[in-house]
Amino acid sequence: MINKISCIKKLRYIPITVLTIFFSQHISAQSVEVLKAQLQESYYVTKEFPGILHPRQQSKISFEIPGKVASIFVDIGDDVKKGQVLAELDSREITAQLKQAKARFDLSKLILKRVKDLMVDGHVSDQQMDEANSEFLSAQSQYEFYLVKLDQTKLVSPFNGVVQSRYLDSGTVINSGAPILDVIDSDYVEAHVTLPIAYLDKLNLNEEYEFKVGENTYNAVLTRVAPMSRTGSNSKLAIFQFDQFISPGVVTKLKLKIEENAKGLWVPLKSLSQSDQGLWSLYTIRNNIVTKDLVEIIYFDDNYAFVNGTIVSGDSIILGGASKIVQGKVLDSQ
Repeated sequence: MINKISCIKKLRYIPITVLTIFFSQHISAQSVEVLKAQLQESYYVTKEFPGILHPRQQSKISFEIPGKVASIFVDIGDDVKKGQVLAELDSREITAQLKQAKARFDLSKLILKRVKDLMVDGHVSDQQMDEANSEFLSAQSQYEFYLVKLDQTKLVSPFNGVVQSRYLDSGTVINSGAPILDVIDSDYVEAHVTLPIAYLDKLNLNEEYEFKVGENTYNAVLTRVAPMSRTGSNSKLAIFQFDQFISPGVVTKLKLKIEENAKGLWVPLKSLSQSDQGLWSLYTIRNNIVTKDLVEIIYFDDNYAFVNGTIVSGDSIILGGASKIVQGKVLDSQ
C-alpha cells in the first residue's frame, strides 16, 4: 500500500507536463502545468502524541542497618558505576564484633578437628563429637552474620547512573531504610505516552517507532502497555524504550503514521478552488477541454490534500487551479 509520504514524493517527482492548449474562437494559446491523477484506496496520516521521558531505573538508595553516616563520596550530578561505593557508615562496632566472631570461629574449627582425630582412636564419645560440631556451626553462622553486617555498612550503586538527589550529610545518625541518595539510570530512558486504545491496536510490541525530542529524531521500541485504562478513559499508558540516554523529564512526541481507508487521491493545495456547499473544485483537461470537477477534502496538511469526487485516474489536473485559467480567460467549463 502506498503511504502518504511516498505519495507526496511521487507527486513531487512526477514530470509536470507543460501543455499548449488551443481553444477555438475564445482566446489565444496558453501554457498550463498539469499532473496525472492517481486514485488509491487508502491514505496515511501522521499523528503526534506527547509523552514524558523517564529514566528506565530510578532508586532512592538507603542503608539496610541503622548507624552513623561516616562518609558520602558523591554529590548531585556525579556519574556512578554499578557496584561503586557511594557512602559508608561508621563500622567500628561491627568490625570489633566481627573480630570476636572470627576468633570464636577459628577456635571452634580447631577443636572440631582435634575431636575428629581423637574419635578415630575411640578417645571421645559421640556426644562430645556432636557438641564440638554444634559449636563450630554456631560460630560459623555468627561469623558469617557479622561479615554481612560489615558489608551493609557500605552503600553501593545498583546500576550505572547519575546522582539525582542527596538527602543527608556525613555525621547524621540514621535508621535503616532512610534514603541517602537518589540515583537514576544513565544508560537508557523510556517515553511514557498515553494513547487512545484505537491507536494502540495498530501498534506491535517490540517494534520501533519514531519520536521527536526538540529538533532531533530518535527511534524507540514499544516494550510495555498498561493492562488497564487510566481513570476509566479510552486510553492506556504505552512505554517505549530508547537505546540511549536523553535528559529525563523533557517532553517528547510520538509520531505515528496511521492508515485510513478512503478512496481518493493526493493533490497540491494550489490546485484547489473553493466551491459551493463546502465542496472544492479541481480543473482538469479532457479531450483538450477544461472541465471543473467537484471534490471533498478528506484530509490535508501544509501543501497537499487527500480528496475524492468526480476525478478518475488518468485525468490531467491543472496545478494552478482557477487562477491559471481565469487569468488567461481560457475556461470552457462543463
